[in-house]
Amino acid sequence: MFKILKYSFYDLIRSRWSYVYFLFYLALGFVLLFLNNDVSKAVITLMNVIIVLVPLIGTIFGVMYFYNSKEFSELLLAQPVKRSSIFLGQYLGVAGSLALSLVLGLGIPFVLYGLFRSDAIFDFSLLLVAGAFLTMIFTALSFNIALSNENKIKGFGYAVLLWLFLAVIYDGLFLMSLIVFEQYPLDTFSLVATMFNPIDLSRTLILLKLDISALLGYTGAVFKQFFGTDQGFLVSMLMLVLWTVLPIWRLIHKSKKKDF
Repeated sequence: MFKILKYSFYDLIRSRWSYVYFLFYLALGFVLLFLNNDVSKAVITLMNVIIVLVPLIGTIFGVMYFYNSKEFSELLLAQPVKRSSIFLGQYLGVAGSLALSLVLGLGIPFVLYGLFRSDAIFDFSLLLVAGAFLTMIFTALSFNIALSNENKIKGFGYAVLLWLFLAVIYDGLFLMSLIVFEQYPLDTFSLVATMFNPIDLSRTLILLKLDISALLGYTGAVFKQFFGTDQGFLVSMLMLVLWTVLPIWRLIHKSKKKDF
């Protein structure tokens, strides 16, 4: 598995798209710091980009890499190598390279600007952790979709539709449900619904740690009461871990039973 991971990782690192992805975040970090002239404000602005863009890039890269390396995967399947090792190694290579580009691309400008002397170091670290989790989650989900669909167009369409649902449509349905059932106590429902969407969960965690939850009104007060505590933070991180582990487990389970 480690040899496959190493090959996939170096293959993507040498890809021009990895350089573009890295340079985009590098330039974005420098531009935001130049415009805001403050690390905390730059982190707030950066959050809106990370929450939407990182899942999209992870989804597209995951699907594209799986289909483009299909012939190579079939060649490996003919060798005495475990199926789970092949696809798990490819997944870790893709997710690892994307996460590394994200961390280095944003970390370099902020470190040069004096991140370690700023009070926003924990907020920025949480932003990178959330971005890394979203990369791993949506890359795993895209691998599952590609593994379940032989047709490239159909698999790519399902992957983009999944991102669109979790990034946009889910929030609309969530807000509509809050409006329609506003006469009922929806505290528990709001918390559970947030945890069932990794994008919303990451956004909520970052907003609360930035101490701007007052902008969310009553809902922000409910989230602050739960997510603002140490127990709530641990539960949230556990949910992100589950969002990462479960798709990986299904990827391994599906690859063992699929007839190639």
